[in-house]
Amino acid sequence: MNPEVEQKSIRVRIYGTEYPLRVDDEQLTFRAAQHIDRMMSELHTQLPDQPPTTLAVLSALNVSESLFHEQRYTMQVLKQLELDATALSRSLDEALEQ
Repeated sequence: MNPEVEQKSIRVRIYGTEYPLRVDDEQLTFRAAQHIDRMMSELHTQLPDQPPTTLAVLSALNVSESLFHEQRYTMQVLKQLELDATALSRSLDEALEQ
């Protein structure tokens, strides 16, 4: 949380339980809560005998895995951009020398 941004008190409902939260970005938190709620409900459909705690842990693992995939992808894109910028810079230098 950013200490410079005013926090708001909200309540979100995830898998039937309401949680009071203090957040910087209400809409982002509501979207995240809806995502987790939907994920837990879908997992419950697939694994109806699992307790809510297990569904929550599986949801957290799924979200973490997605985050790590996105971070890896972002790093690959940044590396490619750096290579492209270096190549462009060299091309510009060569063009200016001529």
